[in-house]
Amino acid sequence: MANNPTNHLRQSIRLKGYDYSQAGLYFITICCQEMACRFGSIENGAMQLNANGEIAYKEWAKLCERFLNFELDIFQIMPNHMHGIIVLNPVGAGLAPAKNHFEKAGASPAPTDAHILLNENKTIGDIVGAYKSLVTNACLKEYKLKNKVLGKLWQRNYYEHIIRSESSYKAIAQYIMQNPENWEEDKFFQPSE
Repeated sequence: MANNPTNHLRQSIRLKGYDYSQAGLYFITICCQEMACRFGSIENGAMQLNANGEIAYKEWAKLCERFLNFELDIFQIMPNHMHGIIVLNPVGAGLAPAKNHFEKAGASPAPTDAHILLNENKTIGDIVGAYKSLVTNACLKEYKLKNKVLGKLWQRNYYEHIIRSESSYKAIAQYIMQNPENWEEDKFFQPSE
């Protein structure tokens, strides 16, 4: 059967003409395929990570070691998705522009002694794509050791929102921090199996 390009036309959810490598704060949500709960469960309002969840957590925390223009901010792994705030600073500009943009709302400090593997400006898409790939590969390795099939881990795309004000940052940070305790009201809620 011939490939019909009109069948594969997808509308972009990215802001047309926006440079997603420029300094700023970005709220990211990445969902599991079919909203399957692959990363653990919520118990008594707290996230309990399983092996996949541990991988997802560790790989997100290590992104600042991989990308020079990435700064770690608040994030939360949930049973079937993850939320995070990405702070981008252009390479060569130092950390001051975005770091002083908004005061962190209870976020853990980013590691400062990182081994930089990539030293060029990367876009939000580059960073999210690398993260999804790293998590998938690490989970796949674990599944293969157990002679199991992983299947597709992530949905094709991701959600992003450009944070443009301190009040927006604070509201999003609070939402991320309180996401586990509000799990049953969350639009991504799936009952535990």
